[in-house]
Amino acid sequence: MRELIHQGQLRGHQGVVVGAGSSGIAAARLLSALGAQVHLLERDAINVTQKIRDLGTDLGWDLRIGAHTAEDFAGANLLILSPGVPLKALAPMIPKTCKVVSELEFASWFVTEPIIAVTGTTGKTTTTGLISHILEFNGKTVFTGGNIGTPLSEYLLSGKRVDVLVLEVSSFQLQHVRSFHPQVGVFVNFSPNHLDVHTSLEEYFTAKLNLFARMQENDLAVIHLSLKDELEGRSFTRARRVYYVGTDRFACPALPGPHNQENLEAAWLACRSFGVDEAGVQRAIQTFHPKAHRLELVGEYAGVRCIDDSKATTITALGAALKSCSAPGAPAKNIMLLAGGGFKGGDVGSLNALLKERVKAVFLFGAGREHFEPVWKDLVPVQWSASLEEAVVLACRGAVDGDVVLLSPATSSFDLFSDYKARGKAFQAAVKTYYAGINNDSDPQRN
Repeated sequence: MRELIHQGQLRGHQGVVVGAGSSGIAAARLLSALGAQVHLLERDAINVTQKIRDLGTDLGWDLRIGAHTAEDFAGANLLILSPGVPLKALAPMIPKTCKVVSELEFASWFVTEPIIAVTGTTGKTTTTGLISHILEFNGKTVFTGGNIGTPLSEYLLSGKRVDVLVLEVSSFQLQHVRSFHPQVGVFVNFSPNHLDVHTSLEEYFTAKLNLFARMQENDLAVIHLSLKDELEGRSFTRARRVYYVGTDRFACPALPGPHNQENLEAAWLACRSFGVDEAGVQRAIQTFHPKAHRLELVGEYAGVRCIDDSKATTITALGAALKSCSAPGAPAKNIMLLAGGGFKGGDVGSLNALLKERVKAVFLFGAGREHFEPVWKDLVPVQWSASLEEAVVLACRGAVDGDVVLLSPATSSFDLFSDYKARGKAFQAAVKTYYAGINNDSDPQRN
C-alpha cells in the first residue's frame, strides 16, 4: 500500500459511489482501504457481476441495486460519480454537506508523482499512448491509465511507484474535479461530442478546460492551435501555453494521416518537459503500435484493404479517417464507408466535401440512419442495413482492387454492441468470414 494511504484515514466517513463500472469499483476499493464506510449504487443489475458481489461482501460494502433514492445518500460525506452519470438528476437527493467528485479527483488527492493529462474530442488515446511509449523508451517508468485501461485508484492500490503518470481524461471525469493538478496538460482538439449527455456544447467545453484550472506558472499547457482564438479570450489557466499544429518533424510507420502528425507533435511537446529530445522521440516511435480499432488494418484481400476504425465515435474522427485512408495512386473515390450507431451530435454536412471526393458508397447500419441518410443520399449511394454484418457483406461485395472498406462509424456503439471494441471485433470477424467464403467460392453474387 502506498505510504500516503493508510487504513483509518477516512474512518468515520461515509462514501457513496454511483456506478459499478471499472472506475466505480476502483474508487470503492480505495475508499475501503482508507477505512470509509462504502455504499455502492448501481441502477442496472446486469452491471453487477458475481465478482463484484463477492468483493463487496469481503470489503463490507452496502451494495444497492435499482433506482436511486434519497435514503441511498443519507449521511454521505463524499460522493464519487462514475463517468457519464448525470449529477442533475441526483442533486435533490444529495446532502448539502456532501462533497461530489470524480474517481480521478478522489485518487489524485493521494498522488505525488508528476502527471501528464491528455484531453480532447478525438486522438487523445493515441496521444496518451505515444507519450507513454516515448517516455518508457527513453528510460522513464510510467503508469498509463485514467479514462483508458486502469483507473488512477488502481494505481494507488497497487503500491507501485513510477516516474510519471500519463492519464487520458474525459469531460465526464473533469466535470467533477476540484484540485486535480497535472504538470503537463494536453488539449488535442475540440468538436461536438457527448451532446446526448452534456446539456450544451459550452458545458462540454468548460469541462475540458477544467483540466487546466489549477495549473501554475511553472506548468505547461500544450494546446492545438485551432483553439487559440477561443482560449486567449478566457482566463482558464496560469500555466505556460504552447500552441501547436501538425508538422513533418516525425514519421511513425504505424500512424498514417495528417491527424496523427498532430498527435505526434503534441506528444513530443509533452515529453520534452521530461528531458526527451527529438532524436529520442524519432527512435521511440519506430516501435510504436496504436491500440486496436484505431485505423487498424484488418487485412488486404485481392487489393481491397479493410480498416477497423471503430473507435471513431464522432464526426471529426470520421473526417480524419477519410483523410487518412485513400492509398497513394488509388482512384480518388475509393472508400466503401460503414457508418452508423448512437448519434452523439455534430454537423454531418461538414463532411460533404470529403464524401464527394473520397467515398464511393456509404453503408449505414443500426441506429442513426435519420442523421446521415438525408444529408448524404444525394452525394453518394447510401444503403442501410439492420446489422453491421449485413453492411460488411454489401461493402465487400462492391469493393474492387484499390478500394478501402472502412468502418468509421462516427457514433457510439451502444445501439448494437456493448462498446466500440465489440463493434470492431464484429467488423473484423465479418470481414474475415466474407473473404474466407470468397476463397471457397461460396458467394456466387460476387463471382
